[in-house]
Amino acid sequence: MPAVPAYPSARTEMLVDPRFLPLADRFFSMYRHPHNGGGALVAYVHGEKVLDVWAGYADRERRWNGDTVALSFSTGKGVASTVTHRLAERGIVDYDAPVAAYWPEFAAAGKESITIRDLLTHRTGLHKVRGLVPGRLGLLDYDTVIDALAAAAPDPRRQRGPGYHAVTYGWLVAETVSRATGKPFTQVVREEIAEPLGVDEFWYQVPADQKPRIAKLFPHINPGGLDWRFTSSVLAHMGPLRGLAEAAMPDGFDELVRNPAVHDAVMPGWNGVFSARSLARMYAAIANGGVIDGTRFLKPETLEQMGAVQTRDRDYVLGIKLAWRLGYHPPILASRVQPTRGLGHYGVGGSGAYADPETGLALAFVTNRLGNAVTALGDLRLARLGAEAQEIVRS
Repeated sequence: MPAVPAYPSARTEMLVDPRFLPLADRFFSMYRHPHNGGGALVAYVHGEKVLDVWAGYADRERRWNGDTVALSFSTGKGVASTVTHRLAERGIVDYDAPVAAYWPEFAAAGKESITIRDLLTHRTGLHKVRGLVPGRLGLLDYDTVIDALAAAAPDPRRQRGPGYHAVTYGWLVAETVSRATGKPFTQVVREEIAEPLGVDEFWYQVPADQKPRIAKLFPHINPGGLDWRFTSSVLAHMGPLRGLAEAAMPDGFDELVRNPAVHDAVMPGWNGVFSARSLARMYAAIANGGVIDGTRFLKPETLEQMGAVQTRDRDYVLGIKLAWRLGYHPPILASRVQPTRGLGHYGVGGSGAYADPETGLALAFVTNRLGNAVTALGDLRLARLGAEAQEIVRS
């Protein structure tokens, strides 16, 4: 039986490089009151950790500390994508091979030519999660979801451009990886990400003894505080917003995000639980030429594949041109200057992480306060923190 890796314990002291004091000040100012919740922010520059701070409340009775982790929604897509790249550089998967070469059932309903590259760039036409499986808790049943995706017919709009797979993306990656390796996806994540990086907080199924570390999410995720079922039904019949409702608003999702059972399921498109420390370390390797602490995590040629823009077409779900990379989107900063080679993934509610190979910066932010006073779906916290960080490293 292989030895269990000895992971370093969480820091009990914060770290602030003097250059990053303005960024730390901006972060701390976000968590002055309990109704702001809590969060953590970690930054690396050229593989060196320069910031590791946290503040606020994990729940009403508990302060956020160095051990706190948070459900980070679509931030987990970036981790799932990185797993795929680790496998691709060893030839276990091929970007241009059909998904059905690894997962034969996927070929049903005209999907036999859809490739791994299509999957990583949201071009499989399987964005629809609304109505995919029966029941308000049906999404917790991994096998049922996988069978439904394998049988589903792709949306013809995939031929014209990407359509953000807001929830289904994770299952598509997980099952393809599992079929290619012959291992459960969570085991592959541990072997390909957590163990090489020496950080264990990359969870889609949270170990029972670690669940007390999870921060409590608030407020409700309902857009504008409106009833979820009513709002999603209305949006599903509105032309410009129909794709978003189909991709991101399954019935009962507002309740599901708070159901403790989500931490026992494998739903890598949205249920990843991470620390800012773990995310930052992964992206630090990407920003530093694939190397962290002298150990190669990814090859240079793999990084080139990861960062190359795959499509500039309009995304038919989001309604914008997002310049998808292979499993990542470009960082979005509150600045006139945007990273030209950056890649990462943000999540609904505010959490996210990214790497900028041009400056060597990696930044990760996790929080339990979903959005702002206007909407829980997202805000500019990470965009502003990222802009501040970029200004520091460029000065």
